[in-house]
Amino acid sequence: MADAVGRGPLSAVPGEPGAGLDALVRTSLRVAEARGRLAKVELLAQLLSALAPDELEIAVSWLSGEPRQGRLGVGFARLRALRAEPAEQASLRLREVDAALERIARAKGSGSARARTQQLGELFARATRDEQGFLLRLLAGELRQGALEGVLAEAIARAASVAPASVRRAAMLGGSLAQVASAALARGEGGLASFGLELFRPIQPMLAQSADDPRAALARLGRAALEWKLDGARVQVHKLDRDVRVFSRQQRDVTAAVPELVELVRALPARALLLDGEALVLRADGAPEPFQVSMRRFGRRLDVERMRAELPLAAFFFDCLHVDGQDLLERPADERSARLAEQVPEALRVPRFVTEDVSAANAFLEDALAHGHEGIMAKAPDAPYEAGRRGAAWLKLKRATTLDLVVLAAEWGSGRREGWLSNLHLGARDPASGGFVMLGKTFKGMTDEMLAWQTRRFQELELAREEWVVHVRPEQVVEVAFDGIQTSPVYPGGLALRFARVKRYRSDKRADEADTIETVRALHARSATER
Repeated sequence: MADAVGRGPLSAVPGEPGAGLDALVRTSLRVAEARGRLAKVELLAQLLSALAPDELEIAVSWLSGEPRQGRLGVGFARLRALRAEPAEQASLRLREVDAALERIARAKGSGSARARTQQLGELFARATRDEQGFLLRLLAGELRQGALEGVLAEAIARAASVAPASVRRAAMLGGSLAQVASAALARGEGGLASFGLELFRPIQPMLAQSADDPRAALARLGRAALEWKLDGARVQVHKLDRDVRVFSRQQRDVTAAVPELVELVRALPARALLLDGEALVLRADGAPEPFQVSMRRFGRRLDVERMRAELPLAAFFFDCLHVDGQDLLERPADERSARLAEQVPEALRVPRFVTEDVSAANAFLEDALAHGHEGIMAKAPDAPYEAGRRGAAWLKLKRATTLDLVVLAAEWGSGRREGWLSNLHLGARDPASGGFVMLGKTFKGMTDEMLAWQTRRFQELELAREEWVVHVRPEQVVEVAFDGIQTSPVYPGGLALRFARVKRYRSDKRADEADTIETVRALHARSATER
Protein backbone atom coordinates (compact mmCIF):
# COMPACT_ATOMS: atom_id res chain seq x y z
CA MET A 1 0.00 0.00 0.00
CA ALA A 2 3.02 2.27 -0.22
CA ASP A 3 1.68 4.08 -3.28
CA ALA A 4 -1.34 5.32 -1.30
CA VAL A 5 0.61 6.89 1.56
CA GLY A 6 1.14 10.64 1.85
CA ARG A 7 0.89 13.21 -0.93
CA GLY A 8 3.33 11.62 -3.36
CA PRO A 9 1.04 9.52 -5.58
CA LEU A 10 -1.57 12.27 -5.84
CA SER A 11 0.67 14.48 -7.95
CA ALA A 12 0.62 12.71 -11.30
CA VAL A 13 2.30 15.75 -12.90
CA PRO A 14 5.16 17.14 -10.81
CA GLY A 15 4.91 20.80 -9.91
CA GLU A 16 1.16 21.18 -10.54
CA PRO A 17 -1.15 21.76 -7.56
CA GLY A 18 -3.92 19.42 -6.58
CA ALA A 19 -4.56 15.71 -6.56
CA GLY A 20 -4.38 13.73 -9.76
CA LEU A 21 -7.31 11.71 -11.10
CA ASP A 22 -4.88 8.85 -11.65
CA ALA A 23 -4.37 8.31 -7.91
CA LEU A 24 -8.11 8.03 -7.29
CA VAL A 25 -8.53 5.66 -10.23
CA ARG A 26 -5.67 3.42 -9.07
CA THR A 27 -7.14 3.32 -5.57
CA SER A 28 -10.57 2.49 -7.00
CA LEU A 29 -9.12 -0.41 -9.01
CA ARG A 30 -7.25 -1.73 -5.97
CA VAL A 31 -10.40 -1.48 -3.84
CA ALA A 32 -12.24 -3.55 -6.46
CA GLU A 33 -9.50 -6.18 -6.31
CA ALA A 34 -9.29 -6.27 -2.51
CA ARG A 35 -11.12 -9.26 -1.02
CA GLY A 36 -11.53 -8.12 2.56
CA ARG A 37 -13.49 -5.18 3.95
CA LEU A 38 -10.60 -4.05 6.13
CA ALA A 39 -8.27 -3.91 3.13
CA LYS A 40 -10.77 -1.76 1.24
CA VAL A 41 -11.14 0.57 4.21
CA GLU A 42 -7.38 0.96 4.57
CA LEU A 43 -6.87 1.77 0.88
CA LEU A 44 -9.61 4.38 0.89
CA ALA A 45 -8.54 5.91 4.21
CA GLN A 46 -4.99 6.46 2.97
CA LEU A 47 -6.28 8.15 -0.17
CA LEU A 48 -8.75 10.39 1.68
CA SER A 49 -6.27 11.48 4.33
CA ALA A 50 -3.99 12.89 1.60
CA LEU A 51 -6.61 15.11 -0.07
CA ALA A 52 -7.35 18.80 0.34
CA PRO A 53 -10.83 19.62 1.73
CA ASP A 54 -12.34 20.62 -1.63
CA GLU A 55 -10.81 17.56 -3.30
CA LEU A 56 -12.21 15.36 -0.55
CA GLU A 57 -15.83 16.10 -1.48
CA ILE A 58 -15.12 15.36 -5.13
CA ALA A 59 -13.37 12.06 -4.35
CA VAL A 60 -16.02 10.80 -1.92
CA SER A 61 -18.81 11.61 -4.37
CA TRP A 62 -17.05 9.77 -7.19
CA LEU A 63 -16.12 6.78 -5.06
CA SER A 64 -19.79 6.58 -4.09
CA GLY A 65 -20.55 6.28 -7.80
CA GLU A 66 -22.12 9.75 -8.25
CA PRO A 67 -20.73 12.85 -9.99
CA ARG A 68 -21.51 15.93 -7.89
CA GLN A 69 -23.45 17.30 -10.87
CA GLY A 70 -25.75 14.28 -11.16
CA ARG A 71 -26.54 12.73 -14.54
CA LEU A 72 -25.25 14.70 -17.53
CA GLY A 73 -27.86 13.66 -20.06
CA VAL A 74 -25.40 11.65 -22.17
CA GLY A 75 -26.28 7.99 -22.77
CA PHE A 76 -23.97 5.02 -22.33
CA ALA A 77 -23.59 4.34 -26.06
CA ARG A 78 -22.52 7.93 -26.72
CA LEU A 79 -20.14 7.90 -23.77
CA ARG A 80 -18.55 4.70 -24.99
CA ALA A 81 -18.17 6.18 -28.49
CA LEU A 82 -16.21 9.08 -26.97
CA ARG A 83 -13.37 6.84 -25.85
CA ALA A 84 -10.46 8.02 -27.97
CA GLU A 85 -6.85 6.87 -28.14
CA PRO A 86 -5.90 7.12 -24.46
CA ALA A 87 -3.24 9.50 -23.20
CA GLU A 88 0.06 7.84 -22.41
CA GLN A 89 0.69 9.89 -19.28
CA ALA A 90 -1.70 10.96 -16.52
CA SER A 91 -2.30 14.72 -16.37
CA LEU A 92 -5.88 15.27 -15.21
CA ARG A 93 -6.61 16.76 -11.77
CA LEU A 94 -9.66 16.09 -9.64
CA ARG A 95 -10.54 19.79 -9.51
CA GLU A 96 -10.30 20.35 -13.26
CA VAL A 97 -12.35 17.24 -14.09
CA ASP A 98 -15.02 18.30 -11.61
CA ALA A 99 -15.01 21.81 -13.11
CA ALA A 100 -15.34 20.35 -16.61
CA LEU A 101 -18.31 18.22 -15.53
CA GLU A 102 -19.88 21.34 -13.99
CA ARG A 103 -19.58 23.22 -17.29
CA ILE A 104 -21.01 20.25 -19.17
CA ALA A 105 -23.93 19.91 -16.76
CA ARG A 106 -24.76 23.62 -17.14
CA ALA A 107 -24.90 23.48 -20.94
CA LYS A 108 -28.48 24.35 -21.91
CA GLY A 109 -30.49 25.35 -24.94
CA SER A 110 -29.90 24.93 -28.65
CA GLY A 111 -26.71 23.07 -29.45
CA SER A 112 -26.17 21.98 -25.83
CA ALA A 113 -26.11 18.26 -26.68
CA ARG A 114 -23.37 18.87 -29.26
CA ALA A 115 -21.46 21.04 -26.80
CA ARG A 116 -21.67 18.39 -24.05
CA THR A 117 -20.44 15.71 -26.43
CA GLN A 118 -17.55 17.87 -27.63
CA GLN A 119 -16.42 18.77 -24.11
CA LEU A 120 -16.66 15.18 -22.93
CA GLY A 121 -14.65 14.09 -25.96
CA GLU A 122 -11.91 16.56 -25.06
CA LEU A 123 -11.91 15.27 -21.49
CA PHE A 124 -11.67 11.62 -22.58
CA ALA A 125 -8.85 12.46 -25.00
CA ARG A 126 -6.72 13.67 -22.09
CA ALA A 127 -7.40 10.57 -19.96
CA THR A 128 -5.34 7.42 -19.71
CA ARG A 129 -6.94 4.06 -20.48
CA ASP A 130 -7.78 3.37 -16.83
CA GLU A 131 -9.03 6.93 -16.34
CA GLN A 132 -11.29 6.60 -19.39
CA GLY A 133 -12.74 3.39 -18.00
CA PHE A 134 -13.39 5.01 -14.61
CA LEU A 135 -15.03 8.10 -16.14
CA LEU A 136 -17.16 5.99 -18.46
CA ARG A 137 -18.51 3.92 -15.57
CA LEU A 138 -18.94 6.95 -13.31
CA LEU A 139 -20.89 8.99 -15.86
CA ALA A 140 -22.97 6.00 -16.99
CA GLY A 141 -23.94 5.13 -13.40
CA GLU A 142 -22.15 1.78 -13.67
CA LEU A 143 -19.24 2.32 -11.27
CA ARG A 144 -18.93 -0.82 -9.17
CA GLN A 145 -15.55 -0.83 -7.45
CA GLY A 146 -16.68 -2.18 -4.10
CA ALA A 147 -16.52 1.21 -2.34
CA LEU A 148 -20.05 1.01 -1.01
CA GLU A 149 -21.29 3.68 1.36
CA GLY A 150 -20.66 1.58 4.48
CA VAL A 151 -17.03 0.96 3.48
CA LEU A 152 -16.52 4.62 2.64
CA ALA A 153 -17.98 5.67 5.99
CA GLU A 154 -15.47 3.45 7.79
CA ALA A 155 -12.66 4.81 5.64
CA ILE A 156 -13.65 8.39 6.49
CA ALA A 157 -13.67 7.47 10.17
CA ARG A 158 -10.22 5.87 9.87
CA ALA A 159 -8.78 8.86 8.00
CA ALA A 160 -10.23 11.35 10.50
CA SER A 161 -9.58 9.24 13.63
CA VAL A 162 -13.23 9.37 14.69
CA ALA A 163 -15.76 6.69 15.56
CA PRO A 164 -17.44 5.02 12.55
CA ALA A 165 -20.80 5.37 14.34
CA SER A 166 -20.32 9.15 14.41
CA VAL A 167 -19.77 9.22 10.64
CA ARG A 168 -22.81 7.02 10.00
CA ARG A 169 -24.98 9.16 12.28
CA ALA A 170 -23.92 12.39 10.57
CA ALA A 171 -24.61 10.94 7.11
CA MET A 172 -27.97 9.56 8.19
CA LEU A 173 -29.11 12.92 9.56
CA GLY A 174 -28.98 14.71 6.27
CA GLY A 175 -25.37 15.40 5.46
CA SER A 176 -24.13 13.88 2.21
CA LEU A 177 -21.22 11.53 2.79
CA ALA A 178 -18.98 14.01 0.95
CA GLN A 179 -19.97 16.84 3.30
CA VAL A 180 -19.55 14.55 6.29
CA ALA A 181 -16.05 13.59 5.14
CA SER A 182 -15.03 17.26 4.93
CA ALA A 183 -16.38 17.98 8.40
CA ALA A 184 -14.75 14.89 9.91
CA LEU A 185 -11.28 15.51 8.49
CA ALA A 186 -11.41 19.25 9.21
CA ARG A 187 -12.90 19.23 12.74
CA GLY A 188 -13.10 15.62 13.92
CA GLU A 189 -15.90 14.61 16.26
CA GLY A 190 -16.81 18.28 16.76
CA GLY A 191 -17.49 18.66 13.08
CA LEU A 192 -19.67 15.56 13.02
CA ALA A 193 -21.64 16.75 16.04
CA SER A 194 -22.92 19.65 13.95
CA PHE A 195 -25.04 17.19 11.94
CA GLY A 196 -28.28 16.81 13.84
CA LEU A 197 -31.91 16.45 12.91
CA GLU A 198 -32.86 19.77 11.34
CA LEU A 199 -36.20 20.57 9.78
CA PHE A 200 -36.01 21.04 6.01
CA ARG A 201 -32.78 19.06 5.82
CA PRO A 202 -34.01 15.57 4.83
CA ILE A 203 -32.64 12.52 6.60
CA GLN A 204 -32.00 9.17 4.99
CA PRO A 205 -35.02 6.86 5.23
CA MET A 206 -34.94 3.74 7.35
CA LEU A 207 -35.01 0.62 5.16
CA ALA A 208 -36.18 -2.95 5.61
CA GLN A 209 -34.89 -6.47 5.20
CA SER A 210 -37.08 -9.22 3.74
CA ALA A 211 -38.93 -12.11 5.34
CA ASP A 212 -40.62 -14.99 3.53
CA ASP A 213 -43.91 -14.97 5.44
CA PRO A 214 -45.55 -13.84 8.71
CA ARG A 215 -44.34 -16.94 10.57
CA ALA A 216 -40.71 -16.18 9.67
CA ALA A 217 -41.16 -12.49 10.58
CA LEU A 218 -42.66 -13.23 13.99
CA ALA A 219 -39.98 -15.83 14.67
CA ARG A 220 -37.41 -13.05 14.26
CA LEU A 221 -39.28 -10.23 15.99
CA GLY A 222 -41.65 -11.92 18.44
CA ARG A 223 -44.38 -9.35 19.04
CA ALA A 224 -44.52 -7.15 15.95
CA ALA A 225 -46.30 -4.08 14.65
CA LEU A 226 -47.75 -4.94 11.24
CA GLU A 227 -48.50 -2.28 8.64
CA TRP A 228 -49.79 -2.38 5.09
CA LYS A 229 -46.92 -2.07 2.60
CA LEU A 230 -48.00 0.53 0.06
CA ASP A 231 -46.42 0.57 -3.39
CA GLY A 232 -46.15 4.33 -3.73
CA ALA A 233 -43.50 7.03 -3.58
CA ARG A 234 -41.70 7.28 -0.24
CA VAL A 235 -42.01 10.83 1.05
CA GLN A 236 -40.61 12.71 4.01
CA VAL A 237 -42.61 15.79 4.96
CA HIS A 238 -41.21 18.64 7.08
CA LYS A 239 -43.37 21.37 8.60
CA LEU A 240 -42.57 24.54 10.54
CA ASP A 241 -45.50 26.90 10.96
CA ARG A 242 -46.96 27.30 7.45
CA ASP A 243 -43.79 26.29 5.66
CA VAL A 244 -44.13 22.68 4.44
CA ARG A 245 -41.62 20.87 2.23
CA VAL A 246 -41.72 17.38 0.79
CA PHE A 247 -38.65 15.26 0.00
CA SER A 248 -38.31 12.06 -2.02
CA ARG A 249 -36.62 8.83 -1.02
CA GLN A 250 -33.45 10.20 -2.64
CA GLN A 251 -33.78 13.40 -0.52
CA ARG A 252 -34.78 15.52 -3.52
CA ASP A 253 -37.11 18.45 -2.83
CA VAL A 254 -40.37 17.60 -4.66
CA THR A 255 -42.59 20.15 -2.88
CA ALA A 256 -43.67 21.93 -6.06
CA ALA A 257 -44.95 18.69 -7.59
CA VAL A 258 -47.26 17.71 -4.70
CA PRO A 259 -49.37 20.69 -3.58
CA GLU A 260 -52.09 18.46 -2.10
CA LEU A 261 -49.57 16.92 0.34
CA VAL A 262 -48.45 20.39 1.35
CA GLU A 263 -52.06 21.41 2.03
CA LEU A 264 -52.78 18.25 4.06
CA VAL A 265 -49.79 18.66 6.37
CA ARG A 266 -50.16 22.44 6.67
CA ALA A 267 -53.64 21.82 8.11
CA LEU A 268 -52.32 19.53 10.88
CA PRO A 269 -52.30 21.14 14.35
CA ALA A 270 -48.62 20.78 15.28
CA ARG A 271 -46.37 23.78 14.69
CA ALA A 272 -43.37 21.58 13.78
CA LEU A 273 -43.49 18.05 12.31
CA LEU A 274 -41.35 15.53 10.47
CA LEU A 275 -43.36 12.66 8.99
CA ASP A 276 -42.35 9.55 7.03
CA GLY A 277 -44.86 7.99 4.66
CA GLU A 278 -46.02 7.10 1.16
CA ALA A 279 -47.77 9.09 -1.55
CA LEU A 280 -49.75 7.25 -4.20
CA VAL A 281 -52.56 7.57 -6.68
CA LEU A 282 -55.76 5.69 -5.83
CA ARG A 283 -58.47 4.49 -8.16
CA ALA A 284 -62.11 5.42 -7.62
CA ASP A 285 -62.63 2.20 -5.64
CA GLY A 286 -59.74 3.03 -3.30
CA ALA A 287 -57.30 0.49 -4.76
CA PRO A 288 -53.82 1.77 -5.63
CA GLU A 289 -52.78 2.50 -9.18
CA PRO A 290 -49.54 0.80 -10.36
CA PHE A 291 -46.32 2.25 -9.00
CA GLN A 292 -45.32 3.90 -12.28
CA VAL A 293 -48.65 5.76 -12.41
CA SER A 294 -47.98 7.34 -9.02
CA MET A 295 -44.43 8.18 -10.10
CA ARG A 296 -45.75 10.23 -13.01
CA ARG A 297 -46.49 12.91 -10.41
CA PHE A 298 -42.76 13.26 -9.74
CA GLY A 299 -41.44 13.74 -13.28
CA ARG A 300 -39.09 16.54 -14.26
CA ARG A 301 -41.46 18.41 -16.56
CA LEU A 302 -44.86 18.75 -14.95
CA ASP A 303 -48.07 20.57 -15.57
CA VAL A 304 -48.80 20.29 -11.87
CA GLU A 305 -52.40 21.46 -11.86
CA ARG A 306 -53.36 19.24 -14.79
CA MET A 307 -51.58 16.24 -13.26
CA ARG A 308 -53.19 16.93 -9.89
CA ALA A 309 -56.64 16.87 -11.52
CA GLU A 310 -55.91 13.67 -13.47
CA LEU A 311 -53.85 11.82 -10.84
CA PRO A 312 -54.58 13.18 -7.36
CA LEU A 313 -52.19 11.94 -4.71
CA ALA A 314 -53.21 10.40 -1.40
CA ALA A 315 -50.82 10.45 1.56
CA PHE A 316 -50.43 7.77 4.21
CA PHE A 317 -47.94 8.26 7.05
CA PHE A 318 -46.38 5.52 9.17
CA ASP A 319 -43.79 7.32 11.30
CA CYS A 320 -43.34 10.55 13.23
CA LEU A 321 -39.75 11.68 13.81
CA HIS A 322 -40.21 15.16 15.28
CA VAL A 323 -43.05 17.05 16.99
CA ASP A 324 -42.85 20.65 18.20
CA GLY A 325 -39.19 20.73 19.15
CA GLN A 326 -38.88 17.10 20.30
CA ASP A 327 -36.79 14.67 18.22
CA LEU A 328 -38.17 11.13 18.27
CA LEU A 329 -35.54 9.18 16.30
CA GLU A 330 -34.24 7.38 19.38
CA ARG A 331 -37.68 6.68 20.84
CA PRO A 332 -39.23 3.19 20.44
CA ALA A 333 -41.56 2.59 17.51
CA ASP A 334 -44.60 2.19 19.77
CA GLU A 335 -44.04 5.66 21.19
CA ARG A 336 -43.51 7.19 17.75
CA SER A 337 -46.71 5.50 16.58
CA ALA A 338 -48.63 6.99 19.51
CA ARG A 339 -47.29 10.46 18.70
CA LEU A 340 -48.25 9.95 15.06
CA ALA A 341 -51.81 9.07 16.11
CA GLU A 342 -51.96 12.27 18.20
CA GLN A 343 -50.92 14.45 15.28
CA VAL A 344 -52.33 12.78 12.17
CA PRO A 345 -55.93 11.63 11.62
CA GLU A 346 -56.57 7.94 10.98
CA ALA A 347 -57.47 8.55 7.33
CA LEU A 348 -53.90 9.73 6.72
CA ARG A 349 -52.19 6.86 8.58
CA VAL A 350 -51.14 3.46 7.27
CA PRO A 351 -53.26 0.71 8.91
CA ARG A 352 -51.33 -0.81 11.83
CA PHE A 353 -51.88 -3.92 13.96
CA VAL A 354 -49.71 -5.27 16.78
CA THR A 355 -49.63 -9.03 17.33
CA GLU A 356 -47.50 -12.07 18.05
CA ASP A 357 -50.05 -14.50 16.62
CA VAL A 358 -49.19 -16.05 13.24
CA SER A 359 -52.82 -16.62 12.23
CA ALA A 360 -53.70 -12.99 12.95
CA ALA A 361 -50.63 -11.85 11.00
CA ASN A 362 -51.62 -14.01 8.02
CA ALA A 363 -55.12 -12.53 8.09
CA PHE A 364 -53.65 -9.00 8.15
CA LEU A 365 -51.47 -9.86 5.13
CA GLU A 366 -54.44 -11.24 3.20
CA ASP A 367 -56.43 -8.09 3.97
CA ALA A 368 -53.63 -5.89 2.63
CA LEU A 369 -53.41 -7.96 -0.56
CA ALA A 370 -57.20 -7.89 -0.96
CA HIS A 371 -57.07 -4.09 -0.92
CA GLY A 372 -54.56 -4.18 -3.79
CA HIS A 373 -51.38 -3.49 -1.81
CA GLU A 374 -48.15 -5.38 -2.28
CA GLY A 375 -47.82 -6.89 1.20
CA ILE A 376 -47.10 -5.84 4.78
CA MET A 377 -44.29 -4.57 6.97
CA ALA A 378 -43.42 -6.17 10.30
CA LYS A 379 -41.64 -3.83 12.74
CA ALA A 380 -40.10 -4.29 16.17
CA PRO A 381 -42.25 -2.16 18.54
CA ASP A 382 -39.27 -1.19 20.72
CA ALA A 383 -36.84 -0.26 17.93
CA PRO A 384 -35.56 3.27 17.26
CA TYR A 385 -35.66 4.82 13.81
CA GLU A 386 -32.36 3.81 12.21
CA ALA A 387 -32.08 6.39 9.45
CA GLY A 388 -30.33 5.05 6.38
CA ARG A 389 -30.00 1.52 7.77
CA ARG A 390 -31.49 -1.64 6.32
CA GLY A 391 -31.91 -3.04 9.79
CA ALA A 392 -33.49 -6.22 11.10
CA ALA A 393 -36.08 -4.20 13.05
CA TRP A 394 -38.11 -3.69 9.86
CA LEU A 395 -39.10 -6.64 7.69
CA LYS A 396 -41.05 -6.55 4.43
CA LEU A 397 -43.33 -9.42 3.40
CA LYS A 398 -44.52 -9.60 -0.19
CA ARG A 399 -45.95 -12.32 -2.42
CA ALA A 400 -43.31 -12.88 -5.08
CA THR A 401 -44.10 -14.16 -8.58
CA THR A 402 -41.59 -16.23 -10.56
CA LEU A 403 -40.77 -16.56 -14.26
CA ASP A 404 -38.47 -18.91 -16.13
CA LEU A 405 -36.25 -16.63 -18.19
CA VAL A 406 -33.14 -17.00 -20.34
CA VAL A 407 -29.73 -15.49 -19.55
CA LEU A 408 -28.61 -13.26 -22.44
CA ALA A 409 -25.39 -11.88 -20.92
CA ALA A 410 -23.55 -11.58 -17.63
CA GLU A 411 -21.32 -8.86 -16.18
CA TRP A 412 -18.10 -9.38 -14.26
CA GLY A 413 -18.55 -8.60 -10.57
CA SER A 414 -16.52 -6.33 -8.32
CA GLY A 415 -15.45 -6.27 -4.70
CA ARG A 416 -16.21 -9.62 -3.08
CA ARG A 417 -17.48 -10.86 -6.45
CA GLU A 418 -14.34 -9.91 -8.35
CA GLY A 419 -13.49 -12.69 -10.81
CA TRP A 420 -17.04 -14.05 -10.98
CA LEU A 421 -19.73 -13.39 -13.55
CA SER A 422 -22.47 -11.82 -11.48
CA ASN A 423 -25.04 -9.40 -12.92
CA LEU A 424 -27.37 -11.32 -15.27
CA HIS A 425 -29.22 -9.90 -18.30
CA LEU A 426 -32.63 -11.59 -18.35
CA GLY A 427 -34.80 -12.22 -21.40
CA ALA A 428 -38.26 -13.65 -22.12
CA ARG A 429 -38.86 -15.75 -25.20
CA ASP A 430 -40.47 -14.04 -28.20
CA PRO A 431 -42.12 -16.72 -30.41
CA ALA A 432 -42.93 -14.13 -33.08
CA SER A 433 -39.29 -13.29 -33.78
CA GLY A 434 -37.67 -16.48 -32.51
CA GLY A 435 -35.49 -14.36 -30.23
CA PHE A 436 -35.59 -13.00 -26.69
CA VAL A 437 -36.75 -9.72 -25.18
CA MET A 438 -34.66 -8.29 -22.33
CA LEU A 439 -36.58 -7.49 -19.13
CA GLY A 440 -33.81 -6.26 -16.86
CA LYS A 441 -30.79 -7.34 -14.84
CA THR A 442 -30.17 -8.90 -11.44
CA PHE A 443 -27.23 -9.85 -9.24
CA LYS A 444 -29.39 -10.80 -6.24
CA GLY A 445 -30.10 -14.18 -4.68
CA MET A 446 -26.81 -15.86 -5.63
CA THR A 447 -24.78 -18.07 -3.32
CA ASP A 448 -21.01 -18.44 -3.73
CA GLU A 449 -21.59 -21.89 -5.21
CA MET A 450 -24.03 -20.44 -7.73
CA LEU A 451 -21.58 -17.67 -8.68
CA ALA A 452 -18.79 -20.18 -9.27
CA TRP A 453 -21.07 -22.43 -11.33
CA GLN A 454 -22.48 -19.67 -13.51
CA THR A 455 -19.02 -18.20 -14.15
CA ARG A 456 -17.92 -21.53 -15.65
CA ARG A 457 -21.22 -22.07 -17.44
CA PHE A 458 -21.45 -18.66 -19.11
CA GLN A 459 -17.86 -18.74 -20.33
CA GLU A 460 -18.76 -22.02 -22.00
CA LEU A 461 -21.71 -20.26 -23.66
CA GLU A 462 -19.74 -17.10 -24.55
CA LEU A 463 -20.46 -15.40 -27.87
CA ALA A 464 -18.60 -12.13 -27.44
CA ARG A 465 -17.17 -9.72 -24.85
CA GLU A 466 -17.71 -6.01 -24.52
CA GLU A 467 -16.03 -4.09 -21.71
CA TRP A 468 -17.14 -5.98 -18.58
CA VAL A 469 -20.06 -7.80 -20.28
CA VAL A 470 -19.94 -11.39 -21.55
CA HIS A 471 -22.66 -12.07 -24.14
CA VAL A 472 -23.78 -15.70 -24.17
CA ARG A 473 -25.75 -18.10 -26.30
CA PRO A 474 -29.37 -17.89 -25.06
CA GLU A 475 -29.55 -21.41 -23.68
CA GLN A 476 -29.51 -21.25 -19.88
CA VAL A 477 -32.89 -20.99 -18.16
CA VAL A 478 -33.10 -19.40 -14.72
CA GLU A 479 -36.09 -19.12 -12.37
CA VAL A 480 -36.42 -15.51 -11.25
CA ALA A 481 -38.62 -14.11 -8.47
CA PHE A 482 -39.74 -10.49 -8.68
CA ASP A 483 -42.07 -8.08 -6.93
CA GLY A 484 -43.83 -6.59 -9.92
CA ILE A 485 -43.68 -5.59 -13.57
CA GLN A 486 -43.54 -1.97 -14.64
CA THR A 487 -43.52 -0.15 -17.94
CA SER A 488 -40.05 0.89 -19.04
CA PRO A 489 -38.70 2.98 -21.92
CA VAL A 490 -35.29 1.36 -21.43
CA TYR A 491 -36.00 -2.18 -22.60
CA PRO A 492 -37.29 -3.12 -26.08
CA GLY A 493 -40.42 -4.88 -24.81
CA GLY A 494 -41.47 -1.79 -22.85
CA LEU A 495 -41.55 -3.75 -19.58
CA ALA A 496 -39.10 -4.38 -16.74
CA LEU A 497 -39.09 -6.62 -13.66
CA ARG A 498 -39.00 -4.92 -10.26
CA PHE A 499 -36.58 -6.30 -7.65
CA ALA A 500 -35.70 -9.42 -9.64
CA ARG A 501 -33.67 -12.11 -7.83
CA VAL A 502 -32.45 -15.58 -8.75
CA LYS A 503 -34.30 -18.51 -7.19
CA ARG A 504 -32.56 -21.38 -9.00
CA TYR A 505 -31.21 -22.49 -12.35
CA ARG A 506 -33.50 -24.71 -14.44
CA SER A 507 -31.09 -27.00 -16.21
CA ASP A 508 -34.09 -29.29 -16.72
CA LYS A 509 -35.61 -26.76 -19.12
CA ARG A 510 -34.63 -25.79 -22.64
CA ALA A 511 -34.66 -22.17 -23.75
CA ASP A 512 -37.66 -22.84 -25.98
CA GLU A 513 -39.57 -23.79 -22.81
CA ALA A 514 -38.91 -20.45 -21.08
CA ASP A 515 -41.75 -18.04 -20.40
CA THR A 516 -42.73 -15.77 -23.28
CA ILE A 517 -43.00 -12.01 -23.49
CA GLU A 518 -46.76 -12.49 -23.93
CA THR A 519 -46.87 -14.20 -20.52
CA VAL A 520 -45.08 -11.21 -19.03
CA ARG A 521 -47.47 -8.78 -20.72
CA ALA A 522 -50.45 -10.77 -19.44
CA LEU A 523 -49.06 -10.66 -15.87
CA HIS A 524 -48.58 -6.92 -16.17
CA ALA A 525 -52.11 -6.42 -17.52
CA ARG A 526 -53.63 -8.63 -14.82
CA SER A 527 -51.77 -6.75 -12.11
CA ALA A 528 -53.10 -3.45 -13.47
CA THR A 529 -56.65 -4.86 -13.55
CA GLU A 530 -56.41 -6.22 -9.99
CA ARG A 531 -55.35 -2.80 -8.79
